[in-house]
Amino acid sequence: MTESYLQENFAQRIGGNMFGKDTTIYKFEKIKRAKRAAMDAKPDVKLIDMGVGEPDDAAFPEVIDTLCREAANWENRTYADNGIDGFKHAVADYMQELYGVELDGDKEVVHAVGSKSALALLPACFVNPGDITILTVPGYPVMGTWTKYLGGETVNLPLLEENNFLPALDSLTEDQCKRAKLLYINYPNNPTGASATVEFFEKAIAFAKKHQILIVSDAAYASLNFKGHPLSILSVSGGKDVAVELHSMSKGFNMTGWRLSWVCGNELVVKAFSSVKDNADSGQFAAIQKAAAVALANQSKITPQICDKYERRLRSMTETLQGIGFPAKMPEGSFYLYVKAPKGTEQGDKFESGEDFSQWLIREKLISSVPWDDAGHFVRFSATFVARGGMDEEKEVLQEFANRLSDVKFIW
Repeated sequence: MTESYLQENFAQRIGGNMFGKDTTIYKFEKIKRAKRAAMDAKPDVKLIDMGVGEPDDAAFPEVIDTLCREAANWENRTYADNGIDGFKHAVADYMQELYGVELDGDKEVVHAVGSKSALALLPACFVNPGDITILTVPGYPVMGTWTKYLGGETVNLPLLEENNFLPALDSLTEDQCKRAKLLYINYPNNPTGASATVEFFEKAIAFAKKHQILIVSDAAYASLNFKGHPLSILSVSGGKDVAVELHSMSKGFNMTGWRLSWVCGNELVVKAFSSVKDNADSGQFAAIQKAAAVALANQSKITPQICDKYERRLRSMTETLQGIGFPAKMPEGSFYLYVKAPKGTEQGDKFESGEDFSQWLIREKLISSVPWDDAGHFVRFSATFVARGGMDEEKEVLQEFANRLSDVKFIW
């Protein structure tokens, strides 16, 4: 078949004339293939999926009821554009109640169609060819991808255990600091489960002021905090001068598929983001925003139940891994457990990377995890495994997780 002339028209940012011809298999596709093969090979053994990065339960009844009612409301049929006032003001009340952050709902809050969308659009507000976005790795790559699409560059700061999984900002060169426009941070962190401290946020704010950089604080997991009170960079002195923060309805409210988040903080940045967003989408369905406003108003009832569940599961998973020799530590937030991959087993298996170990776990134990080899060899277990039968089924899954690993001697 003759190759279409369109093959030559693809932009270099997605591969140019080689688009679609790359035979590299990415890690998430490898995980999917390994899961299918393992289930085919052992159809009588149930897969324990600890690789899923989304809540395992539905939104709370009062939120769903509100959506159903508002979806039938004739007034909600139109475009929401940059958001309805009811949602923005609910966000302002929520940020005050949970984080002690005072926001003007009309000027310092704007909704987005999920955090991923917000991270994709923010570089368009700031990045010109040659500009730099500073990212932490391992981490969520979307802002970096779009920085490169716009002709910018990325600098990766590794999150290392010896630094409590906080980036070493002082390791950046003078040229990198001069060209940097954006600094992306994410706490509680995916995948490490680490939390930021007030001292780190103070250091980041001072760094941003000195080098005239915007901090983009991805706080999608902020309410899932097991270490003291949830923390926002906007609650730290000077935070609003140099930062915007992204929050999500996904993690702390079981609303992942509803695709609703918000950007808040610096008024000028919120205005710029709103301008770019206005040319990218027409807003999330108003009924979803109204349902989310009900969730936010009931955060003290909803989120602690979700947080308690994940903390309970993660504590059990941590204890299981510690009991068989893993250097596992209870995470400080999120629903992830990030652990160093072993070098092999006494039975003769060898692991050169986190991916090798992750593939072995699926193939031999039907336990799915996500490998991360960006800053050392690690795997990420998620506490979002499905247990629809409540705590009894949850205990069964956790016990089976322990049983499947108990007969292996790992080499470190």
